[in-house]
Parts: sequence; C-alpha cells; structure tokens
Amino acid sequence: MRIHILDNYDEMSTKAAAIVASQIILKPDSVLGLATGSTPLGMYAQLVEMHKKNRVDFREVKTFNLDEYLGLAPDHLQSYNYYMFENFFNHVNIRPENINIPPGNPENIDRACLSYDRAIKEAREIDLQVLGVGINGHIGFNEPDFKLKTETHVVNLTPETIETNSRFFDSVEDVPRRAISMGMGSIMKANKILLMASGKSKAEVIKKTVSGEITTEVPASLLQLHPEVILVLDREAGSYLE
Repeated sequence: MRIHILDNYDEMSTKAAAIVASQIILKPDSVLGLATGSTPLGMYAQLVEMHKKNRVDFREVKTFNLDEYLGLAPDHLQSYNYYMFENFFNHVNIRPENINIPPGNPENIDRACLSYDRAIKEAREIDLQVLGVGINGHIGFNEPDFKLKTETHVVNLTPETIETNSRFFDSVEDVPRRAISMGMGSIMKANKILLMASGKSKAEVIKKTVSGEITTEVPASLLQLHPEVILVLDREAGSYLE
C-alpha cells in the first residue's frame, strides 16, 4: 500500500483528484469505479474544476458506481444516482451511455445484478476503483460478515450503517434497509484502488485496513491482498498509523 497523509480534507481531496486525473490523462478511455458519500465530494468538486479549465477530458471515460439504495427512484434526493449527477456527471463531458449505476428499483433484482456484472466484464476491467470506508469497515455496501459475496448482490444494511447514513435523511426510519452493491470480487479485480478516508471517526478502521487481521469482519482489510492500493487520508484519519 502507498499511504498519503495530508493535513486536512481539502488537501486530501486535491490529492485524490490528481490521482484520478492522472489516470484519465494517461489513459483517456479509462474505466473508473466510483464511490458516493461525504468523503469523495471534495474530490468530485476538484475534478469538475479541472475539467472547466480543460485539464481533464471525460469524453471517453466509462464509470461504474459501487452501489445504490434499493427502493429509491433515480431522482430521489438521497439516491446515489441523484448524488452522482448532481455533484459530478452534470458538470463534465462524460457520455450518458458510459455511466453505469446499479438500479434502485429494478423489476427483477437477480437479473439486474447479473446484468451489472456483465457490463463490468464487457468493459474489460476497472482501471481505477475509488473507495470510501465505513466505520465498521464496509466498502461499497459489502458489510462485515462471516462470508462475503464476490458478485453484485443485494445487501441487508447493518443497524450501524443505517444509523450512520441517517444523517442524510429526515429520520433513521427513512433510510432504506437494503441496497444493491458491487461485490468484493469486482472491487479486488480493479487494476488500482484508491481509498479515501477523512476524520477521527475513521482512524481505527484505517488502522485495521492497513495492518489489522485480514478478515471478512472488516471487509476493507482484504485490500491488504491487492497489489496496488493507494490510501489518501487526512491527518485525523491517519492518526493511528505508525
């Protein structure tokens, strides 16, 4: 693992954006795996600014998002589809047909999962997978468990994740209980992985990710087995690392 610890969130976001931009500049038709949540917002804002200044071109880029809540329409304010278009896709020149996000309300869930995996395979491979990490170690919506699924699948969200994500909703009761998530197999097959974390609440799980026991009870710890992982952290998130 390569670990970059920056002084604050803004510097962390700038570093992460530079890594994504470099990937696209070196390979204009890159396949990116993308994450949502509060952590990558600054990175997306930086990439938008780079695009406006003609420093990065998204015309040939293809994207696959990690996950989506089940039961939310694409235009729901808390859907990850809405998040991606509002914070990123609407502001760069990516082609709509190159955007892939798991469906939140598919007619057939099993078929939707198979279709998403098929699309990833047809894209050849994910060149750079962007990840955040939950305080319980989940990546995507791959929650801690005694076993993890390799393919795209439906997840029952843990009470901890529901409580954490309730800050984005009017109440905890409004948070969906299930989600559709890219599996660990697809994540681990990415050529390169960029994991971002910010804040003191992530310090313990980052320590487990970097040097803890490799266990499905901390899904992020499996990243120790990947040949090319870049961690971009602010100082608080990296404060427990030696």
